[in-house]
Amino acid sequence: MGKLHFPPAADLTTADKLVLAHLQKDFEQIDSKPQTVPVDAAEESDDSLTKRTEFVSPSPEDTHESEQQTIAYLKNLNNPKSDVFETTVFSAWDLPDLKNPILRKWIIDPYVKWAKGIVRTETDVIMITHLLTYLCTSIPSALYLFYNFHWWHGVLHSAVQLYYMGPYTLLMHQHIHMRGVLNKKYALIDTVFPYIFDPLMGHTWNSYFFHHVKHHHIEGNGPNDLSSTIRYQRDSVLHFLHYVGRFYLLVWFDLPRYFLRNKKTSLALKAGGCEIANYIFLYSMYKFVNPNATIFVFLIPLALMRIALMTGNWGQHAFVDEVEPDSDFRSSITLIDAPSNRYCYNDGYHTSHHLNPLRHWRDHPVAFLSQKQQYSDEHALVFYNIDYFMLTITLLSKNYEHLARCLVPMGEQMKMTMEDRVEMLKRKTRRFTEEEIAEKWGKQYAKLK
Repeated sequence: MGKLHFPPAADLTTADKLVLAHLQKDFEQIDSKPQTVPVDAAEESDDSLTKRTEFVSPSPEDTHESEQQTIAYLKNLNNPKSDVFETTVFSAWDLPDLKNPILRKWIIDPYVKWAKGIVRTETDVIMITHLLTYLCTSIPSALYLFYNFHWWHGVLHSAVQLYYMGPYTLLMHQHIHMRGVLNKKYALIDTVFPYIFDPLMGHTWNSYFFHHVKHHHIEGNGPNDLSSTIRYQRDSVLHFLHYVGRFYLLVWFDLPRYFLRNKKTSLALKAGGCEIANYIFLYSMYKFVNPNATIFVFLIPLALMRIALMTGNWGQHAFVDEVEPDSDFRSSITLIDAPSNRYCYNDGYHTSHHLNPLRHWRDHPVAFLSQKQQYSDEHALVFYNIDYFMLTITLLSKNYEHLARCLVPMGEQMKMTMEDRVEMLKRKTRRFTEEEIAEKWGKQYAKLK
């Protein structure tokens, strides 16, 4: 009988708890067989009157029926027409957990009703919560720093922005894929707010859209992807520093050049123009307005965000299958953890996102469970109780044993020993040679001499 190494985190979302429970149940059933005692042997035994309890594993039909019930329930949670529909309002608390009748009647319920009319999808009230939070904290703080700068305020401001960066980036992740998050009648606000908040959160104007949507999802971590991990040894600190450093220093040049190389002149001009315009804005604020405030309001968030983006992408695509490296199932991973899914819009379901980039963030858990058998057949990797940042740190420290303990085995992985899992993970972090790239993707993608 299989058993996961760690207890699930207490603050998992409802969907994550249900998904992980089904994966745990599958693992527990492996090699589980009813233990029967022959009647004649029992009759002859000295303790034949002792009651024996058998473990009987659920039948495949029972397991399938239970999964279908969970899938139906999760779909109804996301369906505004269902009686069990539940919008997301806050990151840290689920709406049913807020039971104070006065708070619900006079503050939360009226707010939810109002916010539902502003967001494009009724599940997304949390986006209004976050945008209002940034509007009421980040902007006044930044303005006051430019008006009356103090070092302690600058440090505090940058620290708060660092806390905001993850949720904001994943809010924008939904925004750039769905071309907005607000109701169509608020299209102007939907278009304008990224130009205000992006620089405060460390993004340059439109760079996330051009790099992620128009580039990364086209190349899919393949050889031509500027953020591809395949040419790097993913447990090497030196390779990681090279990976981050190249993006840090050259993305402003590499991305437009990529578009030009692929005869997408318009995208090249837009990507390069937005990047340069943002740098001119930052230089002007530093040179002519307030250099100290510019450092803490814009430059420190920019420096931190670029590290965070590459650290996250490294973790998302650290494990690439040596047999089918171009498979979305085998070149990305799934995380079931609170930092990624509760606080960052189900960012842990990265494989699901690559399978369907337009899938709404609330639909990832139910999509995963609906395709669970295919994930298993395709040897996909699922981890729990670890986020992308800690996965990258753990990998760079070569602590494969901990990563193996965080693995949620599926399919053939369930039969592996801990040592087998460690060796499997090591194989999937090995860099691809140019000869292997030519074999797997085609000679036109390899840098052969």
